[in-house]
Amino acid sequence: MTTGFLKFCINKIYDIITKSIIKRGVIMKKFTTLAIHGEDKKTNPDNSLNDPIYMTSTFTFDKIEDAERAFSFASDDYVYTRGNNPGLIRLEEIMTLLEKGADSVAFSSGMAAISSTLFSLLKPGDALIAHPVLYGSSYNVINKILPDYGIDTKFIDLRNFDKIEKEITGKTKLIYFETPSNPDLGLIDIKKISKLTHSNNIKIVVDNTFATPFFQRPLQLGADIVVHSATKYLSGHGDVLGGVVVSKDEDYIHKLKFNYMTEFGGVLSPFNAWLILRGIKTLKIRMKEHEKNAINVASFLNKHKRVNNIRYPGLENDVYHELAQKQMSGYGAIISFDYNGSKDEAINFINSLNMIKIAVSLGDVETLIEYPFAMTHRDYTEEKLREIGLSKYLIRLSIGLEDYTDIIKDLEQALE
Repeated sequence: MTTGFLKFCINKIYDIITKSIIKRGVIMKKFTTLAIHGEDKKTNPDNSLNDPIYMTSTFTFDKIEDAERAFSFASDDYVYTRGNNPGLIRLEEIMTLLEKGADSVAFSSGMAAISSTLFSLLKPGDALIAHPVLYGSSYNVINKILPDYGIDTKFIDLRNFDKIEKEITGKTKLIYFETPSNPDLGLIDIKKISKLTHSNNIKIVVDNTFATPFFQRPLQLGADIVVHSATKYLSGHGDVLGGVVVSKDEDYIHKLKFNYMTEFGGVLSPFNAWLILRGIKTLKIRMKEHEKNAINVASFLNKHKRVNNIRYPGLENDVYHELAQKQMSGYGAIISFDYNGSKDEAINFINSLNMIKIAVSLGDVETLIEYPFAMTHRDYTEEKLREIGLSKYLIRLSIGLEDYTDIIKDLEQALE
């Protein structure tokens, strides 16, 4: 085969692929365009710009034959909102595109998404390995609830790859972690974990809530499934609960939706789906502004005498800065640190804040602060915290969209 003919074949293949991509359109679109338009299917009645809210529990059929086709998945007709609803489908399509997955399922909350995913992948006798630093409710499900169903759960530092290899057995079916982790902002190398485990047919589930698909796409780094609390940055306004699961396996998503979401009943409200879709449209803009604010606030805290062990991957002196640059396109907006002083002084600092509010949750336009081990993570024992190297008095900040100079002023007056 001559070089000229080979080039001709390559160019022809390239033309065919390019035309296919342009015809499909979706692949060529950038992140924000996808977040706003998705696949741009004309599904809105009466040419409405925004997606309608289908506030209906059930859908009707003209004939029994139509109902039979819907129940057997021979048609895309809707039956009951607990199974499908146009607004939920729209949200699932958008999240699938943003995470570069095959399909997704929307849930009524982040914990409905996480617990349903875990139960869908594990059965009695199976083993799960999880990173020890997790959101409090996720930790409780793995530490207390799954063992009641005959599932062996182990907490292992997933940054220690030698230890992971030693702990994997033929019963290990799943590895679960957050990156960045809540509340210590630890990062776990998704690519290394996937290379270590996929030869053993172990699924990797990553909670991508902190980073969002704008800053990190775990499926492209080797994860099998991504979970989100859509309550946080995806919605972004602190006015809705929701969760989303995205996978590279379309068959698995079908199983998760119709065997677990519908039967456990963790269905997302159509109105909440609409609110989350509205939030996603500005996700890129918000995340960039959140990050800008967080970098400035972290730089201020990093130099303050009352702050110890600041954790923010955007700081050059952060232990995870290099890994963040490798697997993320941004650093997010969560900062945690230890207060340099007594417990009473730390509480006085938090109580002295004016604009910054004490609250659980994160990812809102408002800056929020909490004492995780007195609030969201209170089920971690002091012994467990010592074991994983965290202070009982760690403080977590969710940096909002106020002017960062005002955030710093509030922190400064409270610290002083």
